[in-house]
Amino acid sequence: MKKTLLAILKKAVKFLAKLTLKRYNPGIIGITGNIGKTSAKEAVGVVLSHTRRVRASSKSFNNEVGLPLSVLGDWNVTEGILFWIGVFIKSIFRLIVIDKKYPEIIVLEYGVDRVGDMKYLLDIARPHIGVFTAMGNETPVHIEFFAGPEVILKEKTKLVSQLPTTGFAVLNADDMKVMTAKEYTRANVITFGFSEKADMRISAFSNYVSDEGGGVTFKLTYGGSVVPIRIEGGLGRAPAYAAAVGAVTGLIFGMNLVKIAEALSHYVPPNGRERIIRGIRHSVIIDDTYNASPTATKEALATLKSLDAKRKIAVLGDMLELGKYTFDEHQALGHLIPESADLLFTVGIRAKIIAETAEKIGFSKKKIFVFTNIHEAAMQLQQKVLRGDLILIKGSQGVRMERVVKEIMTEPLQAKKFLVRQSRSWLRKAGLYD
Repeated sequence: MKKTLLAILKKAVKFLAKLTLKRYNPGIIGITGNIGKTSAKEAVGVVLSHTRRVRASSKSFNNEVGLPLSVLGDWNVTEGILFWIGVFIKSIFRLIVIDKKYPEIIVLEYGVDRVGDMKYLLDIARPHIGVFTAMGNETPVHIEFFAGPEVILKEKTKLVSQLPTTGFAVLNADDMKVMTAKEYTRANVITFGFSEKADMRISAFSNYVSDEGGGVTFKLTYGGSVVPIRIEGGLGRAPAYAAAVGAVTGLIFGMNLVKIAEALSHYVPPNGRERIIRGIRHSVIIDDTYNASPTATKEALATLKSLDAKRKIAVLGDMLELGKYTFDEHQALGHLIPESADLLFTVGIRAKIIAETAEKIGFSKKKIFVFTNIHEAAMQLQQKVLRGDLILIKGSQGVRMERVVKEIMTEPLQAKKFLVRQSRSWLRKAGLYD
């Protein structure tokens, strides 16, 4: 019964989305990649909203139901029969009566779980600008339904290969896999990254944390012009990459670098992506609980390693959907623990591999705490936290690591504001949106 309902729902929202795009003809910016899609999408939205009507969905709606849903409206609630009735009524009404507030530009995420997904999404909405954020050097998340990483790369490359000759392909110059997409597009190519060869270059990058919060500072250089950027509330290189993507799209739409920098001062990294949260006993939490791929987890551990703190704690949950790569990728994380953290907490049967590996290479067993129950992990961590601790918390969505954050943040009543709330709806369980 549910499969039949899902099939009907997919066809209905696809049909309405295609009619809506034909009716309003907005500019479409499509973003794909294994990591950084949502951060880049929101940065693009922040920059372009200074001069245009822009929709960049606040949620990671990036597949068969989520993408067309983003075309039809900016929805914050996605569960219940009344919600879907409202979607259909409003969408049909918008086709009949012109909505003068409909966006001029829509920024969409294009996610893929299987071969053929990108073709399906491009049939709904074909972008004028295509952004390829990163593939990473490690095994990507969502790989279990692909023959290998190279198949995922081929699938994601379809986004830029279908761009028109008058369009723009925005590629990560630091990722050689992403740069191979340059050979498959007819569009104008603009690159971004830390590489000296990048058109939009990131330099002078630095993380900082304090009792008051934290953030990143860096410079953006394009065509000889340089602007300083400061983004508060998040750590790691992801905000810098996102800002660079936002800056490139701003230039494409005629903004100058100074105005772009001003717009980026309002950018806040999405919840659950290396966000800074105040913890109990004057500790600092790095909340990176939205999801976990091998590349993103290694990046998070690198951030933890780079920062000064009295004591560093890594709290790592299972990385899911890795298929045959599960053991090797968790084992690889274990090798990074001694140089990144002073204490290690793991949650889940897969994350236990991280703990076992760390111990084998010399990390003290007294500094390792292994759990299968997330509540028990949170309670034990709560007891161990000391003043001045810096605590990284990361894991795949299915592990619900945001529950650990809630137990050690100073203001748990603010959890709804700062934490990613993972939906339990049948849509999420069916894998129809992230």
